[in-house]
Amino acid sequence: MRDVHKGASAGHGEVVVVTGASGGVGRATAVAFAARGARVALLARGREGLAAAADEVRRAGGEALVVGVDVADAKAVDDAAQQVVDAFGPIDVWVNNAFAGVFAPFTEVTPDEFRRVTEVTYLGYVFGTRAALHHMLPRDRGTIVQVGSALAYRGIPLQSAYCGAKHAIQGFNESLRCELLHTGSGVRTTMVQLPGLNTPQFDWVLNRMPGRARPVAPVYQPEVAARAIVHAASHGKRREYWVGGSTAATLIANAVAPGFLDRYLARTGFGSQQDDGPHGGPGNLWAPADGPHGRDHGAHGRFDDEAVSGSPQDWVSRNRGRMGAGLVAAGVGGLGAAVTAGLRRRGRRGPSRGR
Repeated sequence: MRDVHKGASAGHGEVVVVTGASGGVGRATAVAFAARGARVALLARGREGLAAAADEVRRAGGEALVVGVDVADAKAVDDAAQQVVDAFGPIDVWVNNAFAGVFAPFTEVTPDEFRRVTEVTYLGYVFGTRAALHHMLPRDRGTIVQVGSALAYRGIPLQSAYCGAKHAIQGFNESLRCELLHTGSGVRTTMVQLPGLNTPQFDWVLNRMPGRARPVAPVYQPEVAARAIVHAASHGKRREYWVGGSTAATLIANAVAPGFLDRYLARTGFGSQQDDGPHGGPGNLWAPADGPHGRDHGAHGRFDDEAVSGSPQDWVSRNRGRMGAGLVAAGVGGLGAAVTAGLRRRGRRGPSRGR
C-alpha cells in the first residue's frame, strides 16, 4: 500500500521514516516532524490509522507517504525503505517505534506469542536499522532514533516479552553505536527512553489479566515523547535521552537498588498496571487493531484526564549542555537518593491494594 499526500507548505524538507506511525507515539512523532515541513514516510499495518495519520501530517504542513508493512518482515522493510527513497529521495531520519505486546504472566504467554512480540518489537528495530543504514552509509549521513523505554533497563511483571525486546534493543544499539564510532561514520544512532504514555496500546495488547491494561503512573501525553524524538533526531551525537521524571527515577533507582526494586515491583507491579473495566479488544499481535473494517484509534489513549502534557525533566535532558555538567550531576545524585529513600518508605508500608 502506497499513497502520497502533499501539504500546502511541505516544500522539500528532511525525509523522515517513522515505523508504527498509525497511532500512539509514532503518530504524534510523524505529526511533530510534519510541523517542521518534513516529508514523512508512515510505516505500519493498519490502513485506517495510516490514512488518518497521513491526513494529520498533511494538515500539519508536511508531506506523507503511506507504506503498509509488517516490520517483522525484513524484505518488506527493505522494500519500504526503497519506496521512500524512490518517492522522496535520500532518508535523513529513521525512527524505529513499532511494537507489539502481551499483557500476562510469562507462564501464560505461548511460545508463538513470545516469538511474535520479539520479532516485531526487537527484530523490527534491527530490520529497520539495517534498511536505514543501507541508504545512509553510502552518503555518510543520517540519524537513526530507537524509541526505547525505562523498561529497556528495568523489567517489570506482566510484560516479559516486551521488556526482553526493549533490553535487546538497548544492547543492539550500544553495539552498533560503537561500530559507527570506530569507523568514524557520519551516521548517528541514539535512543530515547520513554515513561508511561497515554496511547491506545493499552487497549491493543493481548491481555490475559482480569483488569484492563494501563500504564504505570504518572502518565504523559504522546506529544511529550514526540518532542523528545524530534529533538534527538537533530542531536544524534548524544547516545541517549530520558523522557519524564518517572523514567529518570526508575533508571537511577534501578542502578542504586535493583534487588529492592525486584521486591517492590513484585508487590505493586500487578495492581499498578490494571484498572477496572472491560478489555479493549482482541489485541493487535497478529493483525492491525483497526482491522479490515475498523476505526482509527489516533495518538491518544483513554487516559487524557490524568495525562500531563509537559515534563521539566525532559527540558533538562534536552538542555543539559546549557546547565553545566556539575549542576546536572548534583541533581541526578539528589534525585537518586530521594527516589531510593522514597521506595524504601513505601516498601515498609506493605503491598499495594491493587489487583
